[in-house]
Amino acid sequence: MGYQNYAVARNLNLKIADCELVALIGRNGIGKSTLLRTIARLQPALSGKIEIAGKPLKHYSRSRMADIMSIVVTDPVNVAHLTVRQLVSLGCFPHSNWLGKLSKKNIDLIEDAMNMTGVSKLANKNLHEISDGERQRAMIARALAQDTELILLDEPTAFLDMPNRFEIVNLLKRLTRTREKTILFSTHDLNIAMQEADKLWLIEAGAIQEGAPEDMALNGQFSEMFEGTKLKFNDNTGQFSVERNNIRQIKMFGEGKNFFWTKKALERLDFSVEKIETENQADITVNAENNVISWTLKTYEKKLQFTSIYDLAGSVKLP
Repeated sequence: MGYQNYAVARNLNLKIADCELVALIGRNGIGKSTLLRTIARLQPALSGKIEIAGKPLKHYSRSRMADIMSIVVTDPVNVAHLTVRQLVSLGCFPHSNWLGKLSKKNIDLIEDAMNMTGVSKLANKNLHEISDGERQRAMIARALAQDTELILLDEPTAFLDMPNRFEIVNLLKRLTRTREKTILFSTHDLNIAMQEADKLWLIEAGAIQEGAPEDMALNGQFSEMFEGTKLKFNDNTGQFSVERNNIRQIKMFGEGKNFFWTKKALERLDFSVEKIETENQADITVNAENNVISWTLKTYEKKLQFTSIYDLAGSVKLP
């Protein structure tokens, strides 16, 4: 896999099962888009072969390719006066007659695709009148209207806010379950990919590792991915964090989510938190009575009360 005789990765042996959601992850410039473009036959493979349903990709005609595979790229569509419905209708273009006229089946596919992706109410709006998240949904609807078994998406959540990122990937997952689509998408958002994808393709250093997110966590592959950086993966909790140099230990007494978020704040301030069972031994006590939360800080000189983590953090923050 590569371009202009330059190999990005070699000796790949990857497989996507029917109705799977597969996330392709890796650092910037590592070759994610190159792999997707190669699978979509937008650029040639340097060697080897790609098969769909047991048949080499190169043996498919262009019209047959349009029947089995669609692709959504990151490049924004900024065509003046193009409506959402017209954009989605473009997905049916390979299946229209020689006059470009759509059949009733095509029209039904367009309506169904817009309903499935939640853009029906935007059908008559021009693309420049809708948000990035709505435009991305419309692009996915276009791919659905093409009615292919395999859908490729290059960074479908790029430039979207967090709620839209989760909604888009969750939509892709639902499509594999309810519409029997097989979907491969590239992403930088490992956290979302781990929650939603059936399988991950982790591309790094000229090779790709694959497996269920949970298998890769147990095998230490995420930890290896971030080796040499300050980002660390905790394979006991599934959480990512920035490596910090804890320079002072502090004792804390409390429980539940109040303790959890107080601990997170203190660790952000480079403290190592020791949880203890007895309130009298604590430097910080998290109190929760009658749905009112407060924090008590004991020092050698005094005892201070706080009504927010922000105020507590301001008092214990190191110079």
